[in-house]
Parts: sequence; structure tokens; C-alpha cells
Amino acid sequence: MLGHYLMFNRNCMEAVEAYKKALNAEVSELQTYGSMPPNPAFPVAEEDKGLVLHARLKIDGWELMCADSSERSNPGENMYVSVTTPDEAFVRHAWEVLKEGGEVFMELAPSFFAAAHGSLRDKFGVNWMFTARK
Repeated sequence: MLGHYLMFNRNCMEAVEAYKKALNAEVSELQTYGSMPPNPAFPVAEEDKGLVLHARLKIDGWELMCADSSERSNPGENMYVSVTTPDEAFVRHAWEVLKEGGEVFMELAPSFFAAAHGSLRDKFGVNWMFTARK
């Protein structure tokens, strides 16, 4: 699945509510930072537990995904092309090709929600997010 992933500066929940109203969007998935399993390598401050870790909106047959970023982003740099598939080999191949000459934001690695997940900016300036579903 190819889609769009938007990153917000601590106001994702507000954006989700606006998109629901403006686009008649249906929230099909919503997880907060407080709902993820505790991880000593990724501590979550109490004031951040209500922030959106991942949200999936359905808009007229299309999907839009979004979250609150852990880092402040500039307008225009907060959008990703998202590739989500159960085909881990495909994800690893695309990752290896697109990271060449690019910048890795989050290394491709297993997570609690995916066999592999990571994000990068390719040498052309496009932000990518890859997820190989479990």
C-alpha cells in the first residue's frame, strides 16, 4: 500500500478532528504514545502520553496516516510517502536503494507493530516511511 503520512508538531489530535469535520473522514485507527508498550530505549514523558503515535483516517476510499513528531518539523518537511506491505524483502530492497546518498531518520528495524519499520529522506529530497507488517 502506498499512502501519505503527515507529521505534526504536538497538534495531531486537533488536525484529526479538523479532517474528520472538513473531509468527512473516519478514524479507523488511533494510538497514543501512552498506549505503546514501555521501552527503556524510548522513554515517554508523562505530558507526551496523550500525543498521537499513529492515526489512520479513511477519506472517500483513500487513507491518510498521521502522528505527532518527536522533533519539530518545518512546513513542507512533515510529509512522507508511506510504503506498507507484508513483503519484508520488498521493504528491505527499497530501503537499501533509497538510503544511498540520502539521510536516515530512523533505521529500518523491528518494532512492536512491524517486522521492520524505518524512515529516510532520499537523495532527491523526498521523505519515505517503510513498514513491513508482521
